[in-house]
Amino acid sequence: MRTLHVGLRVDDLDRSLAFYRAVGYEVVGAVPETPIGHLAMLKLPGDEFVSVELVHDGGPVDLGTGLSHLVVQVESMAAVLAVLARHGIEPVGQGVDGEAGFATRFVTDPDGRRIELVQWPAGHAAGLSAADWAGPAD
Repeated sequence: MRTLHVGLRVDDLDRSLAFYRAVGYEVVGAVPETPIGHLAMLKLPGDEFVSVELVHDGGPVDLGTGLSHLVVQVESMAAVLAVLARHGIEPVGQGVDGEAGFATRFVTDPDGRRIELVQWPAGHAAGLSAADWAGPAD
C-alpha cells in the first residue's frame, strides 16, 4: 500500500499550470471531462509517477485549514529561486538556512496553498526517514 498522489482543486487551471511548471512539475497527461472536473496530472522530473493532480471544476476554491503545505525537494535553492523570480514568484515568510547546505523557503500557489522548497545537505537521503530523528518514533 502507498500514497499515489494528492488532488488539488484550482480556480484557474492555466494560471495554476504556469505556477507548477515554474516550480518544476511536468504535465504527464490530462483528462478533460470527469465527474469531478478537468484533471491535469503532474510529476517532478526525478519522479517516475504522478504526484499532484490539479482538479478544475469551475467552482470557487475554498482552501479551509485542512492542508498545511506540500513539500518539494530541490537540488539548488538558489537556482530554483532564480527560475521562480523570472516567473514573478517570490518566497513568502522566513526561510531557514541550516547546517551543511540544508535550506527551506515557502512559495504560495495561485490559490493560496503553501509549497515548501527543501534543499537537503549533500549525502542526505531523498526523503525523510527514521534516521532523521535521534529517538524512537512514537
